[in-house]
Amino acid sequence: MQHRTVGDLMTWPVVHVRTDASFKAVAEALAGNDITAVPVVDDIGHPVGVVSEADLVRKVAQHPDPAGPTRLPEPRDRLAGERVTVEELMTAPAVCARPEWSIVEAARLMVTEGIKRLPVVDEADRLVGIVSRSDLLRVFLRRDDALREEISGDVLIRTLGLAPTDMTVEVDAGQVTVEGLVDDEHLVPVIERLCLGVDGVVSVHMDVSRRSDDTHAFDRRD
Repeated sequence: MQHRTVGDLMTWPVVHVRTDASFKAVAEALAGNDITAVPVVDDIGHPVGVVSEADLVRKVAQHPDPAGPTRLPEPRDRLAGERVTVEELMTAPAVCARPEWSIVEAARLMVTEGIKRLPVVDEADRLVGIVSRSDLLRVFLRRDDALREEISGDVLIRTLGLAPTDMTVEVDAGQVTVEGLVDDEHLVPVIERLCLGVDGVVSVHMDVSRRSDDTHAFDRRD
């Protein structure tokens, strides 16, 4: 089985900005490329943060409300004309992925960190791409017949050495049902795990019996 990696799914070249970019330059980069966030890199291309529409809106929300009461400036207020840079607005440090990572690794990091995208860096920590949640979900657009063929041929026959007549595989909207017979009941969770590892599989239902006792079935649902 060949699994898609972050490097297969990431976007490259990457729209990015430098740490000294202005508020307007970031807004133009987002609007001009129809994106919602960009990595921020230093002078040698290392990601140091990410700046998003939400970061820009947060800054705008700090402005005085034209419809509200006029107030005197406080000592901590920015002086008129003082330049706002992306370094003050970005979320840092940048949480990054590697091109060789699996989809599962990237997805787990996004969930753990509560973020929508990951800059991708090479061995020297230079920016080489960006991967988003929608990029990772592209693997679930695979056709059911492609999933069935990979599970039947690669997983059951070539990897596990099972006879084609021993197993049947049905796939409906990425949900897999495996039925058949095995000589060893301990093979059931192995089959399930390998099926779940196929790119595009949403869930696996195992309805598999041990050959020596066809009346005993191991029924597992995820």
